[in-house]
Amino acid sequence: MTHEEQVKRMTEMMAKFVGHTAKKLPDDVIAKLEELRSKEDSPMAKVIYDTMFRNQELAVKLDRPSCQDTGVLQFWVKCGTRFPLIDDLEALLKEAVIKATFETPLRHNSVETFDEYNTGKNVGKGTPTVWWDIVPNSDSCEIYTYMAGGGCTLPGNATVLMPGEGYEGVTKFVLDRMTSYGLNACPPLLVGVGVATSVETAALLSKKALMRPIGSHNENERAAKMEKLLEDGINAIGLGPQGMGGNYSVMGVHIENTARHPSAIGVAVNVGCWSHRRGHIIFDKDLNYTITTHSGVEL
Repeated sequence: MTHEEQVKRMTEMMAKFVGHTAKKLPDDVIAKLEELRSKEDSPMAKVIYDTMFRNQELAVKLDRPSCQDTGVLQFWVKCGTRFPLIDDLEALLKEAVIKATFETPLRHNSVETFDEYNTGKNVGKGTPTVWWDIVPNSDSCEIYTYMAGGGCTLPGNATVLMPGEGYEGVTKFVLDRMTSYGLNACPPLLVGVGVATSVETAALLSKKALMRPIGSHNENERAAKMEKLLEDGINAIGLGPQGMGGNYSVMGVHIENTARHPSAIGVAVNVGCWSHRRGHIIFDKDLNYTITTHSGVEL
């Protein structure tokens, strides 16, 4: 293929992949929801889970998005410096979002700030959001795609704690967010926590934490223990599915961290709703692809 043909091909594949993630949840999310459904004992919780799974069945059967809020498209790109389309990726992803908007279709969710008009294409100034990690000496490209909804991830929260507040302060910040906002984010939630050295570093880590597979743990054993303690603590609040009460309020808690300045602890929380629409695709230099989040997908 010529370079132009490669760009067109990758644009088409990404448009189809974005559309697919709007209609079908990742395999690990479905498995976790099934597990939580089996553990609930209240009739209301069971009815809500049954409705969630009925929703998923109809989305696939009717070939339409499973939630009316298809969110703002966000991409985390881990791209090798030798990937042949690295120069074209941002423009390519923007075009893929436009194609997915009309072909899937997706709700129009990009409003130009201050001018207050909807572009009608799901793209605008700075949207879709693209975060970059450059991988030296690699010719492959990983793309995490995520639909950040107005009820779940977009209303994230970040602050910088004084060092004396310690990890107890981190815990208090997370639990305060869950008790004040968790109901609005359509539980059971996937909770992403960033602990770093400033608001922007913590915020980005809390979003990246939501891209991890459910059931994975931070490689630091103390951070992994904190993930478990926070999960138990949030479950004890009793939000339950859709905030209507139950034994389980979260699908998991994921913490991502960096080193920090000794005088500050940056902390941020982002929550994914039960309809956690994320996808992960890996391209090689010839645009052969591997999808890790969804089985049986043909692009």
